[in-house]
Amino acid sequence: MTFTAKQLKKAARIILVGAPGVGKGTQTERLLSRFPELASISSGDLLRENVRKKTPLGLEAEATIQAGNLVPDSMILNLISSEFKTRNWFSPSPSASVSPSASFILDGFPRTASQATSLDSLVPINFVVHLVTPPSIILSRIASRWVHEPSGRVYNTDFNAPKVPGKDDVTGEALTQREDDSIGTWKQRLHKFEETSKALLQHYQSKGCLWRVEGNSSDEITPKLLAEFERKFC
Repeated sequence: MTFTAKQLKKAARIILVGAPGVGKGTQTERLLSRFPELASISSGDLLRENVRKKTPLGLEAEATIQAGNLVPDSMILNLISSEFKTRNWFSPSPSASVSPSASFILDGFPRTASQATSLDSLVPINFVVHLVTPPSIILSRIASRWVHEPSGRVYNTDFNAPKVPGKDDVTGEALTQREDDSIGTWKQRLHKFEETSKALLQHYQSKGCLWRVEGNSSDEITPKLLAEFERKFC
């Protein structure tokens, strides 16, 4: 899909919520293509970058990980806050509030209602998109996914099939299915998402910024998402 760039009339602070395999990454890419003012802020990327650069936050996070502990919410919030400062997104007021012009898609955080409450204290989110595709469609999609391990090229026998069945288009080498792409593993992941996302979605429902969109494919969801986004922010 190709998109004509459009300008925002007000800041958009977005979170995409959806089950694994629903296409959050695809929708993020399409929103960024359509609206150049948007930035993608990935908590996972920020964590890895800070660890790699050995920043004070990165060293603290690395020590936590090496000790076998989960990185606490407060540390993730500090990473996001630090990124906002780097982008000059904090206004110089005594309250150091986030600039009214800052527009972004936040990826990887929050995943729970308690994380969402913590994030509210840093920056108010004003558009939470609940992407919904039937689990049976997602499982069918995963069952049809094949990869060329050395390069990472991904094929799908339903809509992006290799030219020669079972062979990589570039090298001709055999394609395989990832171990973690087993249907059993994915059923567990989908079930866990359903359990953990309820309170998160209820949190944003109570804030009045939750919007649900359904579709069997990313191409079906994108036009609905773009239309609603333009209605709210353009």
